[in-house]
Amino acid sequence: MAEGKKLVIVESPTKMRSIQGYLGDGYEVLSSVGHIRDLADRKSIPAELKKTSVGKYSIDIENGFTPFYVESERGKKTVTELKRALKNADELLLATDEDREGEAIAWHLLEALKPKVPVKRMVFHEITKDAIQAAVQNTRELDLALVDAQETRRILDRLYGWDVSDVTRRKVGQGTSAGRVQSAATRMVVERERERMAFISASYWDLEALAVKGEQGFTTRLVRLEGAPIARGTDYDDRGQLKKAVVVLDEARATALAVAIAAVGEASVENLESKPGTRSPKPPFTTSTMQQEAGRKLSMSAKHAMGVAQRLYEKGFITYMRTDSTALSTQAVQAARAQAVALYGDKAVPPNPRTYRNNAKNAQEAHEAIRPSGEDFRTPSSVSSQLDRDEQRLYDLIWKRTIASQMSDAKYETTTVTLALSAAGEKVEFTASGTVYTFKGFLEAYEEGRDEKRADADKADDQSLPVMAVGDVLRLKEVEPKGHATSPKPRFTEASLVKALEEKGIGRPSTFASIIDVILDRGYVTKRGQALVPSWLAFSIVRLLEEHFADLVDYDFTAALEDDLDAIARGEQKRAEWLNEFYFGSESHVGLRNIVDNLGEIDARELNATKISDVATLRFGRYGPYLDVVDPTNPEADPRRVNIPDDLAPDELTAEKAQEIIDAPVAGNRVLGENPENGRLIVVKDGRFGPYLEEEIPEEPVGVDPVTGEVIDAPKKRTTKKDAAPKPRRASLFKTMSPDTIDYDTAMQLLALPRVVGTDPESGTVITAQNGPYGPYIKKGTDSRTIDSEQLIFDITLEQALSIYEQPKYGANRPSSALKEFENDPVSERPIKIKDGRFGAYVTDGTTNVTIPRGQTPDDITFEIAVQMLADKRAKGPAPKRTAARRTTTRKAPAKK
Repeated sequence: MAEGKKLVIVESPTKMRSIQGYLGDGYEVLSSVGHIRDLADRKSIPAELKKTSVGKYSIDIENGFTPFYVESERGKKTVTELKRALKNADELLLATDEDREGEAIAWHLLEALKPKVPVKRMVFHEITKDAIQAAVQNTRELDLALVDAQETRRILDRLYGWDVSDVTRRKVGQGTSAGRVQSAATRMVVERERERMAFISASYWDLEALAVKGEQGFTTRLVRLEGAPIARGTDYDDRGQLKKAVVVLDEARATALAVAIAAVGEASVENLESKPGTRSPKPPFTTSTMQQEAGRKLSMSAKHAMGVAQRLYEKGFITYMRTDSTALSTQAVQAARAQAVALYGDKAVPPNPRTYRNNAKNAQEAHEAIRPSGEDFRTPSSVSSQLDRDEQRLYDLIWKRTIASQMSDAKYETTTVTLALSAAGEKVEFTASGTVYTFKGFLEAYEEGRDEKRADADKADDQSLPVMAVGDVLRLKEVEPKGHATSPKPRFTEASLVKALEEKGIGRPSTFASIIDVILDRGYVTKRGQALVPSWLAFSIVRLLEEHFADLVDYDFTAALEDDLDAIARGEQKRAEWLNEFYFGSESHVGLRNIVDNLGEIDARELNATKISDVATLRFGRYGPYLDVVDPTNPEADPRRVNIPDDLAPDELTAEKAQEIIDAPVAGNRVLGENPENGRLIVVKDGRFGPYLEEEIPEEPVGVDPVTGEVIDAPKKRTTKKDAAPKPRRASLFKTMSPDTIDYDTAMQLLALPRVVGTDPESGTVITAQNGPYGPYIKKGTDSRTIDSEQLIFDITLEQALSIYEQPKYGANRPSSALKEFENDPVSERPIKIKDGRFGAYVTDGTTNVTIPRGQTPDDITFEIAVQMLADKRAKGPAPKRTAARRTTTRKAPAKK
């Protein structure tokens, strides 16, 4: 780099290229590619430190909780390149993001580079020419309070995660873990499932009728009988009990009443009421609300939405996407109002600009709300050619939300009509409502989506009603009794979980995506469509935490930790003092160390048990959940173990369902017959990887007991490979076969595989047909070809096999074996396919593969979901390797060694 240039360090290569163009030749912009250092993992701690106070956590808890940092291999290479560039620079500008993570990255760069030239902190909220040039002119010092807050969070998560995860691994299972925020989120999902499991459905009936005036009809609903209200879903609690006095109709009475009303055939307008109303627009997006809307409207996971928003920000299309603020700059307000007027007319905006109150205690470091960048907003159509499909969709959402936030209220009028008649000697009343918008206002541009409601929740009526007056007589047609059943609260979706986490103050909006990603990756939660379903493993983890770490998963306690971290970020709390109290405790607080050291005995077997019925207890074992079934006639006998289906959600495992599973025919150990060639029994069994056949080899008896006459088996002994007993012949059943119905002849065919199809007349090589871990195939020498179905293993002819070998094995002319095909992925620009692999169906674009989660089938995967799955997998990236480098104990200068 030429003498006199200024070195600017940003986080990402995309941002680097954009900013370089705005700053010109006097600057060189390089990227740190995110974090260059982090706390050492257990393998990276040097041997000489493992016996010190640093060795357990990579944190010196006896000396001010000083972290021991290590550089990743990539970080080490990055630091070398940056040091080389710094040699010829006369100034260093640290231009990482203006939040805790960005401030921490800047501080780590400062510690690693040890610059001898002036250092300034450069911050900006959008990547536009004006914003970047203004940032160069308005630099500041590094905010060490923000660095302290980020470092405290990282240390806190390490102490909590490692201590508590050690307990979960010992008492629940290897590979399990706990975390300050992930455990609270898992508990929320489990508690919702518990509510669903405890829910008792109640049934009720009502009537619907078509009321007709002139040529126009509208739907009405029975609401009162002899002045008493008719039962509705909201009148019942979750235990199926009524919360107030109402008339409950059963099917017989509702049917009889419908016949009586139909016989009358008309009703008069008893009451007519019209009320005006207004609806105001929602504020511009924060990180949280953007994730929620992207989930509701675009079916994006929180992680995928953040990745797309990151790309939009780095390309200069939106402002910074990690923010709690709903405020817009004066410039942005003017741009939004001007665009609204240009698109929808002068009445589209109110006389005065709208302002929104920010309820966050510490808006994510004073950013604006998420909005299109620049002085004049670019319309989605004008930028579509510069963005991929997901970027276009999210930009369109952000643009609409921003414009709508400055538009006028929508105005409407709701009319409610009450119809009355006398039937079967009782006064019967029906009502209907209709809403008409007199002024659409902000709804011309945008309307916020809604989370899924309970099926029995009230629904707003937006039907159109005819002009009526009190006393008018209307015809009643199509009087129909309707049966209903109350439903439990819906499961969380990613959008509704993000909303709930924000409402409870758990975590930061910028961390919600990673929180959800962790609980999905750990297997604590799976997706069924958009719904988040907890696993039985999650139940065991949460039960352990609730019983032995109650404070640590208490929502108020977790939220209070966030408040304390905010106080550290504002400089109101001291990092070391706060961590000392959290870990070692005080007079008013039991520290984490004391909790872990005084856990007492934990019964792992009981911890992993959930009673389903008097005879069945669900347990979670090494290979997943199963039922321990007690024989009521012999309770002292060992319980029978019964596997449960992988795709059965916890709330679906009722006592009745458990009994159904228990009573189902046992798939394993059914003797089909004897192989006449060797006299061995052919048995169908149920194994870890599904049903299979086995040709059992009987053990050679030693002799006969002279007293009892019983055969004495040979004692089992260790054998070497040389004298090991022969292994029994086995064969897996085809997917289309059932262990309950497979017959002897089919079993013999399976055990005889591979089947000889014939001989290639040209090469003389034998062609065989067989089944493998990746499905059915034919083989000629070393050349294998996939065939379409397992049945073809038995049926394929030599001519058909030769025809397959005449086709190219690879290339464009090869017939597709995909289960499902979509258009090109917007990132890789390669076609997306769903294929069947060794571990089940998976989504691929040829370079990235993602296994379809349990509980979902290829039919559930849409193009949008497939794109999202691939993007999430790419975002994870490879795990970085690390090398050690200890953090200095002072921020002003490196500690002397």
